[in-house]
Amino acid sequence: MPAPETVVDVRPMGVPASAPQRPHVRLLAGMRRQANWLQLIRFGLVGASGFVINIGVYALFVHGLGTPYQLAAVLAWLVAVSSNFVLNRHWTFDRPGGRVHHQALRFFLVSLAAFALVNLVLLTLLVEQAGLAKVPAQALAVAAATPFNFLGNKLWSFRASA
Repeated sequence: MPAPETVVDVRPMGVPASAPQRPHVRLLAGMRRQANWLQLIRFGLVGASGFVINIGVYALFVHGLGTPYQLAAVLAWLVAVSSNFVLNRHWTFDRPGGRVHHQALRFFLVSLAAFALVNLVLLTLLVEQAGLAKVPAQALAVAAATPFNFLGNKLWSFRASA
């Protein structure tokens, strides 16, 4: 059974569907829908499992195998992103009927952007500039990338069909 629709189209009467909608109006209307909040909670639970996987794999590579911390971050991300895709596709966004290769590519690109632009940059700054230990720094960097991941995946990777 498909998830309740979470896309919101709020237009004054007489405004054609092709007219652009102001982002803040759509955001406020979307925040009033219970289905969006439930979806965010599911995304958070999947993210929590991915977080545990990421930190566990990262710690194993850094402390167990002596892998350089940035390479360990990449390897941990690859394992976690694979798990998160499957769980988000089938549970969070409930889009198993979509084209899996399109969803996977989009999910991977959103996750890669969040990883490269937020996680890896922040991890490097926290370790090299702030002197934070590697595992706590990775935990903070992963958490900081989460909002970007959610919005990108909701609005692009697993968006509802028009």
